[in-house]
Amino acid sequence: MSSKRFLSLTITCLICGILAISCVGIHPKAELVIHNGTIYTLDEKQPTVKMVAVSKGKIIFAGHENIIDSWIGARTKVLNLQGKTMTPGFIESHGHILYLGYAKMILDLSRVKNYGELVDKVAQTARQSQPGEWILGRGWHQSKWNPPPRPLVHGFQTHSALSNVSPNNPVFLTHASGHAGFANAKAMAIAGVNPSTRFVEGGEIIKSADGDLTGIFTEKAQALITRHIPETTPQKNRRALKIAIDEILINGLTSFRDAGSGREAISLYREFLNQKKLKIRLWVMIDGQDQSLLAEWFTKGPEVGTGNHFLTIQAIKLFADGALGSRGAWLLNPYSDRPQHNGHATISMDTVYSISQKALAHEFQLAVHAIGDRANREVLDQFEKAFQDNPAAAKDHRFRVEHAQHINGHDIPRFSKLGVIASMQAIHHSSDRPWAIKRLGKNRIEQGAYVWQKLLQTGAIVINGTDAPVEPIDPIACFYAAVTRRTLEGYPPGGYEPDQRMTRLQALRSYTLDAAYGGFEEDIKGSIEMGKLADFTVFSQDLMQVPEDRILKTQVAYTIISGEIVYQRKKD
Repeated sequence: MSSKRFLSLTITCLICGILAISCVGIHPKAELVIHNGTIYTLDEKQPTVKMVAVSKGKIIFAGHENIIDSWIGARTKVLNLQGKTMTPGFIESHGHILYLGYAKMILDLSRVKNYGELVDKVAQTARQSQPGEWILGRGWHQSKWNPPPRPLVHGFQTHSALSNVSPNNPVFLTHASGHAGFANAKAMAIAGVNPSTRFVEGGEIIKSADGDLTGIFTEKAQALITRHIPETTPQKNRRALKIAIDEILINGLTSFRDAGSGREAISLYREFLNQKKLKIRLWVMIDGQDQSLLAEWFTKGPEVGTGNHFLTIQAIKLFADGALGSRGAWLLNPYSDRPQHNGHATISMDTVYSISQKALAHEFQLAVHAIGDRANREVLDQFEKAFQDNPAAAKDHRFRVEHAQHINGHDIPRFSKLGVIASMQAIHHSSDRPWAIKRLGKNRIEQGAYVWQKLLQTGAIVINGTDAPVEPIDPIACFYAAVTRRTLEGYPPGGYEPDQRMTRLQALRSYTLDAAYGGFEEDIKGSIEMGKLADFTVFSQDLMQVPEDRILKTQVAYTIISGEIVYQRKKD
């Protein structure tokens, strides 16, 4: 054998040996190995894999199943998916965590079909309550009731039937949107509200043409009643947070973006983190209405990734307008079903601009609730002005418009142009579209409402969620709404404005990789890649392939955070 051939053969053997070592696994053993299912990675280099290995809470391998044995040691836990489907951990991009918990502790009115059912639920509770005890509830929506309540005043019911069944108990029932409330006579008497009471500070006391109180209070006017409701206690807050965390995990969510918390709530989150009770990754927006709290956080700056990324406080939340359901959304032109009314701003645009400047200067994201087309335009105007005045700080700002439900065609391309994220909730379309056309009319609905695809096609980032407890915190229902544009009852068969449907990949990204981008977290979560956090959601069937009419039959099988199974669905 020639020396050249011997050398060539030696080099070949060495290369083969190195490859063999690499393949058979001269590497630390994994703490968790997951295999035998369909695994969507959201990694463009390998969109699907057959096996994932985890150690110390992070992904250390994602690839083919034929080398699985090399990752398994004596202490490795192996999760056999048995054909189920795994994705990166789902991220709820906009919800209200304490309200989610409290919604489980008060009357749930989300399923009442008409005003009569609401009255019956309150009557039953009143019979079991002590005189003077407040009765609270949430979730009613008059535009979904059949038959509609009579009489109607500006599209709302009146309090007489409610007051008749609860004469000794003050009652306050929050609208599903959170942007209106319904009080009985006892509650209004305690609050000192009478027909001569006026409110013009970003809300409305709905009255009849004769000036009679209806019991409906919109936006900031709700405070006339709510300031008289006994304050919550630390014990109730702890219970609400625990209930919410359990609900989040059951629904397969690994991260939750809390849309507006004050000092007391943030202190509670930190308490849960220190006691290892914060089992989800919580990303918090500071309540921008609290000026002293803002000043405090502007002084110390964002808090990112505390406790192995279980608590991040990095954004500020403001409200620019109300909701379509309460006719508080701020419109360029009047409501179709209330022609003299355009909704209203709930904050001055000068304040939005001022806080935009401060947020940029102190490296905070700014997230502004804007539902109506005028609110969206005005907020984008303030953002644009702040970006122009602070170009260096605005290079990667990732400011967000929360909801962005109704946008004028002129403003749709501005999201991408300005780098503003559209934080939308697909389930709102499923829930609202049947009645929202009455508010906006056919042309505005078709041209600018819930226009996910128009935003995506211009290059905007669209992220998803449920606004829980405004809607149930069910990402499967939200995914279904995104890809079908139908109601959860399957109507209409082809979907409303079907050209605006998301593809399944777009919908999945909106809950994972794009959602992570929406919080400056795409480098640590949102896809299944080496080095990222081992957060996964496992579904009973393949959301990307199953026929549309079977999507809603999907169930969450496992919720996995930092490589730990924190929720496992019990077998039937």
